[in-house]
Amino acid sequence: MNEKVSDTMTNPVNKSANEHTPQQIHRGRWKLYLVIAICASPLFFSYLTYYVIKPTGRTNYGTLLDPRLYPMPKLDSQLQGSGAQELDAYKGKWIMLQVSASDCQAACKKSLLNMRQLRLMQGKDMDRIERVLVITDQNPMETSLLREYDGTHVLRADAKNVEAWLPAEQGSTMQDRLYLIDPLGNLMMRYSVDADPYKIKKDLDKLLKASSIG
Repeated sequence: MNEKVSDTMTNPVNKSANEHTPQQIHRGRWKLYLVIAICASPLFFSYLTYYVIKPTGRTNYGTLLDPRLYPMPKLDSQLQGSGAQELDAYKGKWIMLQVSASDCQAACKKSLLNMRQLRLMQGKDMDRIERVLVITDQNPMETSLLREYDGTHVLRADAKNVEAWLPAEQGSTMQDRLYLIDPLGNLMMRYSVDADPYKIKKDLDKLLKASSIG
């Protein structure tokens, strides 16, 4: 009987099934990397199309931003009529973002209207897009405005937090711009609030077609 015990202890075939050789661990890691690469490839190729491959005659209407420079920050924001909610709650979809004071003047209202129409113009793809209005003060908003643009998520955040994130050209402010955020939470494009919505739609069409994410 002692001989059987000794054989069992020295025979590598009887080692615990939980033990793996270095070769097995190495193969397992490469399989994990492959799965991650496959999942990220649709968005990668959409960026490749915009930033690297530039066929003759291809133009974009909005100002392209390097998404690596503008990852979505924590804004310590509050959802209108509710509690704390960060902008990353809408990750996984394309986000059209407008910033305004609570009074939302004519340019702001026009931008909200354009955002609503742009989403509707995407037809079957409209559920891939979210609309967000970030308010940078604590004053009350008109109830009629909230009803008119129902479906727009209204977040309140400190102006300093928002300004530290959103870029604007010299001589303009973040309130003068409509921003586009990708499904991974990277800021990637910027438009004037009075931009032509039909030209913005062409950019959106290209992005939604190039990426299956969001």
